[in-house]
Amino acid sequence: MFEFLQLVVGGVSIGCIYALVALGFVLIYKATEVVNFAQGELMMLGAFLAYTFIFILGWNYWIGAAAAIVCMFFVGNLVDRLFLRPVLGQPQFSIIMVTIGFGYMARSGATMVPGWGAETYAISTPFSSDGIQLVPESMGSLVISETDISVIVATFALCALLYAFFTHTRLGVAMQASSQNQLAAYYMGIPVKSVFSMIWGISAAVAAAAGILLAPTTLIDANMGFIGLKAFPAAVLGGFGSIPGAVVGGLIIGVIETLAGFYLPPGFKNVAAYVVLLIVLVVRPQGLFGERTGKRV
Repeated sequence: MFEFLQLVVGGVSIGCIYALVALGFVLIYKATEVVNFAQGELMMLGAFLAYTFIFILGWNYWIGAAAAIVCMFFVGNLVDRLFLRPVLGQPQFSIIMVTIGFGYMARSGATMVPGWGAETYAISTPFSSDGIQLVPESMGSLVISETDISVIVATFALCALLYAFFTHTRLGVAMQASSQNQLAAYYMGIPVKSVFSMIWGISAAVAAAAGILLAPTTLIDANMGFIGLKAFPAAVLGGFGSIPGAVVGGLIIGVIETLAGFYLPPGFKNVAAYVVLLIVLVVRPQGLFGERTGKRV
């Protein structure tokens, strides 16, 4: 039992990372109906920026992490203005290809930056990797590291902050209005294009936070953005337009992946999440928290 619970704790930790990346997918799709397949690469750029500020420049961990998140907000804003606005009004397939192309550019460009390259790097964190015993040793072994605790706490704190922002601020309400009806929001005086740029910035900042939290576990390299391929099923599983669904979907994918890697033969770990996703979509195509929609022809 404690062995199973230990795996669940580890799965929740990695699931929180999936949840943050999936949250970026959902934020952009909910506002613009665009699937950003470069979300993983935005996470990678955020992790590299944090590495630059903390390790290369020698900044304090908290200052360097905050600076990387702020910088990625402006990077996301810039991506929308330079790459997405010129193709507004084009077929969705064209916009998706733009995000895929930007992802390849970001991944290749990272290997050309002095100090980054194709090597693997680590960030020194103030958190200890030593385990904290959750139950008395006489009962069994159930431990969690400070690193895992920081990931879980940061994920739920960030989700609560985003919920408060979208619910209780004028800008957040304007973003919700723009996502529900762009034309009506424009007629009501909301600068829809600027709102979209801010949503891209917030999504990139969330991705940077995910990259910084993931760095102590998997290290930093130009290919770490491929984790977006795991976070995408989490967003679909929870319901692609649901923020709580992205969190729940990420946790489910993380736990299933961890359990499959331990209990099932080698190779199942990488496909178990997709198998579960297919089963859920057959039973509930809109995802766990998605709303059923339809169109009349």
